[in-house]
Amino acid sequence: MKKFMGNNFLLKNETAKVLYHKYASQIPIIDYHCHVSPKEIAENKSYSNITELWLGGGDHYKWRAMRFCGIDEGLITGNASDYDKFRAYAAIMPKLIGNPLYHWSHLELKRYFGYDGILKEETCDEVWGLCNEKLAQPGMTVHNIIKNSNVELLCTTDDPADSLVWHMQIAQDDLFDVKVLPAFKPDKGIICDRKGYGAYIKKLSEASGIEIDNVDTLKDAYIKRLDFFAANGCCTADHSVDNYVPFKLYNNIDGIFKKALESDGGNISEDESDIFRTHMMIFFAGEYKKRSWVMQYHFGVLRNSNTAIFNKLGPDTGHDIISGQPSISQLAKLLNHLDKQNSLPKTILYSINPVDNAGIGALCGAFQPQLRHGSAWWFNDNYDGMREQMKQLANLSAFGNFLGMLTDSRSFISYTRHEYFRRILCDIIGDLVEDGLYPCDMEYLPQLVMDICYNNTKKFFEF
Repeated sequence: MKKFMGNNFLLKNETAKVLYHKYASQIPIIDYHCHVSPKEIAENKSYSNITELWLGGGDHYKWRAMRFCGIDEGLITGNASDYDKFRAYAAIMPKLIGNPLYHWSHLELKRYFGYDGILKEETCDEVWGLCNEKLAQPGMTVHNIIKNSNVELLCTTDDPADSLVWHMQIAQDDLFDVKVLPAFKPDKGIICDRKGYGAYIKKLSEASGIEIDNVDTLKDAYIKRLDFFAANGCCTADHSVDNYVPFKLYNNIDGIFKKALESDGGNISEDESDIFRTHMMIFFAGEYKKRSWVMQYHFGVLRNSNTAIFNKLGPDTGHDIISGQPSISQLAKLLNHLDKQNSLPKTILYSINPVDNAGIGALCGAFQPQLRHGSAWWFNDNYDGMREQMKQLANLSAFGNFLGMLTDSRSFISYTRHEYFRRILCDIIGDLVEDGLYPCDMEYLPQLVMDICYNNTKKFFEF
């Protein structure tokens, strides 16, 4: 029986052990997609206790797990004490066998707090005391956590109307040498059938200094913000198109936009929304192409499926689900339209629906060299999901060009997810070698691992 989370955790063969310990574990991290707070980085935040660091900040992975175990909402997003919330999470841990949270949580405790035990209700006080004692030390500020995690560069996710004041402050801090770049996320101005659309356009108008009253001035405002983001180091954009990828071409875009403004997003049909989103995606893709930015494109998720909870708690609280609505054919039409116009930027595709893995792999092959299949996203970000995504990618493309892992996280101690990924990656490669399906070429295998974990991302994004 192997020791739980021992030195060779997830590494089942000798080739994997060599590739991980000698190479993968030594490579810096480029985290090109995450949701950590640039404000907390700029302020070099310290945390008063493990709950503030671990269970706050919208960690809907943990929140969902707690709800599965019948934990009262007051102990999840409510007004219970930080200690009681942590105790509730500790108590559910033994039930999470097979859930990546069990591995992630123990990896974080081990790497950041030096805890080798098992988190459960009986060890709650021990872990609470240890973590809080560590967090009180100077070495556990946000800057030190990032640097000690061997992070070289990270990209936050930022609204076009953002002032980027925190990014500017970070860039001027000579004592912090990790690059922190903004990523452009214009979803709020594209999805015109959401309540509050008019209020958002007013905010964008104020940020850009352009009075937005039609689609042309909307584009002018976005171009101004794109230039502003670029001046602050941005080189990537993120689009969450949610349930499905729309592709509907139409001429009367101005009429739809003005209708959305007048009704504050409340009187727009699905067809009108799809037409407007298609038009704006074509516009943005062309702008990214001009700037040599990387476009990240996420789909396959049905947001806020529980209306009652959404009305009570708001978005991003753990009530989004996998959507089964097919999108590959529509996405192919969109990409083809962009390609014909010579406006298809370098693009990374992600679907929350694992059924789409093979479809994305095949689709990427039709539009090279611009397209890449992104890492296993969200509900697929687990042991089986990551292995399946990588196997499909290897079967259908050139696995050696894979861009590797990202955290997609709001937590500053989620960098262990890169370790988790790298161990699984080395084990997959090791399996192929040990089974005689790939030669034991120790001149090339280390390069393959280092490319997937680091070099390919650096080259693709031109960091």
